[in-house]
Amino acid sequence: MGRALAEARQQLAAREEGIATGEPGFYLQFDISIAQGAAVEALESKRNAIELVAVKPPAEGDAMVSATVFVPNSAAEFFLEKIEAYRDEETRWGKPKHEALIARIETVRLGAVRSLFTDAAETYPAGGQQVWWEVWLREGRLDDFRQAASRINLELKDHTISFPERDVALALANETAMTRLVTNTDAIAELRRAKDTPSLFLEMQPLEQADWVEDLVRRVTPPGRDAPAVCVFDSGAVRAHPLIAPALLAADQHAYDMSWGLDDSSGQWQGHGTGMAGVALYGDLEAALTRTTDVSPRHRLETVRILPRRGQSPPELYGAITAAGVAMVEGQAPRRSRVYCMAVTSDVGLGRGRPSSWSAAIDQLAYGGGNTRRLFVLATGNLRDDIDVAVYPDRNDLAEAENPAQAWNALIAGACTNRITITHPDFGGWEPVAPAGGLCPTSRTSGTWDRQWPIRPDVVFEGGNQAHDGINSAEPIDDLQLLTAHSRPAEGLLRPFGETSAATALASRLSARILAARPELWPETVRGLVVHAAEWTPVMRQHVERAGSQAQKMAMLRRYGWGVPTWRRALYSATNDATLMVEDALLPFRRDGSAIKTRDMNLHSLPWPRSELQSLGQQDVELRITLSYFVEPNPGERGWTRRHRYASHGLRFAVKRSLETLDQFRQRINRAAEAEEAGQSIAGAGDDWILGPQLRDRGSLHSDIWRGSAAALAERESIGVFPIGGWWKENPGLQRWDRSARYALIVSIRAPEAEIDLYTSIANKIGIEVPIG
Repeated sequence: MGRALAEARQQLAAREEGIATGEPGFYLQFDISIAQGAAVEALESKRNAIELVAVKPPAEGDAMVSATVFVPNSAAEFFLEKIEAYRDEETRWGKPKHEALIARIETVRLGAVRSLFTDAAETYPAGGQQVWWEVWLREGRLDDFRQAASRINLELKDHTISFPERDVALALANETAMTRLVTNTDAIAELRRAKDTPSLFLEMQPLEQADWVEDLVRRVTPPGRDAPAVCVFDSGAVRAHPLIAPALLAADQHAYDMSWGLDDSSGQWQGHGTGMAGVALYGDLEAALTRTTDVSPRHRLETVRILPRRGQSPPELYGAITAAGVAMVEGQAPRRSRVYCMAVTSDVGLGRGRPSSWSAAIDQLAYGGGNTRRLFVLATGNLRDDIDVAVYPDRNDLAEAENPAQAWNALIAGACTNRITITHPDFGGWEPVAPAGGLCPTSRTSGTWDRQWPIRPDVVFEGGNQAHDGINSAEPIDDLQLLTAHSRPAEGLLRPFGETSAATALASRLSARILAARPELWPETVRGLVVHAAEWTPVMRQHVERAGSQAQKMAMLRRYGWGVPTWRRALYSATNDATLMVEDALLPFRRDGSAIKTRDMNLHSLPWPRSELQSLGQQDVELRITLSYFVEPNPGERGWTRRHRYASHGLRFAVKRSLETLDQFRQRINRAAEAEEAGQSIAGAGDDWILGPQLRDRGSLHSDIWRGSAAALAERESIGVFPIGGWWKENPGLQRWDRSARYALIVSIRAPEAEIDLYTSIANKIGIEVPIG
């Protein structure tokens, strides 16, 4: 410590007067054993303005975790005094003072640029390399940082992203220039590499040209101007295409940079945006082309071009680009409801699920504040290497979902496939890679993500398949792809399409159809309905439900999400399959003196037809519950411990057991919340749930299925929705603890073997005349 402080004093003395801004201070980097990693929180002292700014995620095999704090000059002796007290003084229990912290510290050194760099070590721009840096700034220091950067002639991008405790800017600098900023300001909390241009899989060839497109156009009834829209963030779309024109107005085409143009280009991006638009509007075009009935889409298209015609996009923060696109669209049609669709992903800067500036910006746009919420549908991304049949699907489990799929508030789509029929004579003897109902061979997963991060994908949609000849790598042959609109209508109107791009467009289409049918629904509810409508295929179910352990079950869940949704399950009840929806809110926290504590639960009574269920006795029934809500993000790499959580709050659900009193139910919920706060497992949590809270309670979307007898279900008449902690609670100084948290609760019961009209019984009990759900 003495050496680090001596170097700090030398550094302070050498501050450049023409550059220095903010309060004089320095950074200290502490190395602490991973086993004692929780001690990093004790490094921070609000009273002395010492702030924990960065915790480096340890690499595989690391024994130490590195934490960096900013120490103002006024508190320069703080840690030295603690060490001296540890050496010379004892507590009244006879132990050295400050033992809980000091004994856990292995080394201390003066912090430098590397100390604040939280991306993978191999991406650090050393050796004079000039790169764009994501500069994460301490609260209220943006102006000071801009001033200091201007003084040393660093180029900054105009766009910044602001979070409750961090601003994120982009600076072009080498290590030497960044060192001058670190040593002469108190502004920087964390550094990362700015990510490269988002990547897409664009190696698809035209399938065939169809002479009957004109017939389909004659059968299309254009959507109304006020219809909800799927807004595609991509490479634009060719509005002149006869299948795109009926749903895309010229005024609804936008571009982040107008010099790129509004229409799609068929060069570097191979007309990808037009392909996305075709699937988002019609689904797989083969079905629309081969039917003879009218086609009446009830949603429109909007497009925002975020990719240039050639080369790479400007190195702005992708979150700022996304936010600018949202502003353009909503400025043009402020009263139109919409679903934001983006299959653009980046494979740079992945961190086993930890949020990025891009994913956090999407979370913030989705949360919106107040009642302005937005639904984003994103892709997990695709493998770009050749597909080796021998390692499918294990290879997919190791390929983590790409940026920005870490977003908590978005609906994340992976790809599955049912396409196994190969008819083209050129591929006689070839076999499909994936079985029907299996994972698309190129779809990424969250199998390698750290356990605290959300399950990704949420759902899977058709993304096509690949085929192989038994010798060479697999190929995405036309027989196994979807059909969509081509970006060069003069050369051909149709082209093959697939992978997670197609899946994301299909997920957006389903979301927009729900919104068109029920325009009053919240974005949280639409997202919840899509997940609630998902089921595992037999192949998926075999893996998920027959997993031998919780870890194996979680691995399968991180591969398939909650399965494949359908339109009918999303919006309609059957006589033996009834769905209820609740949109509600609660105040998750309350002030108790100087402390912020969680409030009690919201209790929802379920209008089960008890007599009908009891008459079924031991017959099997199924109860499914989905809870969907949005969180306010608070990113920044500081260890994700209690006071530095990413999410503003968390919500959970529990169902009252048949023999429980209401008081016992409340006590059980309180114990469960306390256990989760303490990071403990919940005893007896299985309770005939397929997943249970230990698996389902990730992110801000929770879904599970209970199976049991009809008689037992008849006694489970209440659901509790209750809060757990988050940064609203842990950081009361930010004055968010008194905010309301709204949520959508979706509940369905299914009795597939019963000859009983559950729907009518429930409808009569609650007094409705229209289908529930």
